[in-house]
Amino acid sequence: MVYSRMFFISIKKNKHVMGTKDKCIICSEKIDLHYNSMEEWKMEGSLCGKCYSKKLHEHYPGEHVRVNKHLD
Repeated sequence: MVYSRMFFISIKKNKHVMGTKDKCIICSEKIDLHYNSMEEWKMEGSLCGKCYSKKLHEHYPGEHVRVNKHLD
């Protein structure tokens, strides 16, 4: 059976979808990939990768590898 009628569903893009150009809540730079803060940090909003990495380092001090640390 072949259907002769096609229909399209319109999808609204959500403002807070990963990949939007929002600003980081710490450094205020535009971010492409959003990271959510941990509940313990008592922050609301998205973080850029650089600030998220710094906050993780503060929250989990000790011997661990922090990627892209050379970009600070």
